[in-house]
Amino acid sequence: MHISTIFVASLAPLFALAAPQFGGPFDSGSSGETQSSTASAPTPALISATTAIVTVTGTGSVAPSSTSATYTTVLSSSGAATASGSPAPPADVSIANNMELIGELLLAAKAPDRINLVPNDASFKFDFDNPPDKTMTTGKGGHTVRADRQSFPPLIGTGVSMTIGFLGPCGFNTPHTHPRSSEINVVVQGTLETEFILENGARIIHNTLGTHQMTVFPQGALHTEFNPNCDDAMFVAGFASEDPGVQSIAQTYFGLDPDVIEAATGNDFTFEGEDVDKFRNLIPANVALGVESCLKKCQIK
Repeated sequence: MHISTIFVASLAPLFALAAPQFGGPFDSGSSGETQSSTASAPTPALISATTAIVTVTGTGSVAPSSTSATYTTVLSSSGAATASGSPAPPADVSIANNMELIGELLLAAKAPDRINLVPNDASFKFDFDNPPDKTMTTGKGGHTVRADRQSFPPLIGTGVSMTIGFLGPCGFNTPHTHPRSSEINVVVQGTLETEFILENGARIIHNTLGTHQMTVFPQGALHTEFNPNCDDAMFVAGFASEDPGVQSIAQTYFGLDPDVIEAATGNDFTFEGEDVDKFRNLIPANVALGVESCLKKCQIK
């Protein structure tokens, strides 16, 4: 039995309630017969209630039940009933970075209110290959695309978000933290070397992940991902927050006051071009060697 037929059968009680409106009993189809209707047309409310009660055949065609054949309707993407046999095409409305809508969604009293505030069905789809503005972080080694509550407002109220990383050969997602969420990271293409350390006193956790293998980075843990091969790698990162946040350690650290950096590192230098070699000496040896060996192996200059 087709799964849609099972679904329709499960809604038989609704038709049992609707039958008096049609002047005859509801027949679930077990006898192959249905009494003809002689009563007046059903009310608009009943039409809407029975709109979804159709049997989808194995070929994908839609066959309405005989009790509602005269009044077959479908719901358009906006929720309005139409006489067409297919939903009206959704309008092309981009809601990414729409701060007015985001504010309304954050203040919505109930989940259905949030759903109704989103303009159309297409707004519930996020395209990582063609993302909205302000969602991509790009460097020489690849890029990441994030879907959070700002770039994908339908996430508001769900408590989740996602990032996809596209790392080229020797691509290195530099050490960073997510202050408001743990992360589950699954490799969907290639290989990744991953490391994280939770806090002072905890040991460093290192793993090599192949395709369809996963690791976890606890909330606030310093972590990194590195593609050690000459082929592209891709990972999918899921978060238990609509706004997990990110802090790139090296970039933010060297944005501090020079006196603070000097006191913390015990080195008397400013971070200028001539200090690159000194800076690289501060990177853990295993990471620096891994990066250098990969660049040499892949002949990347």
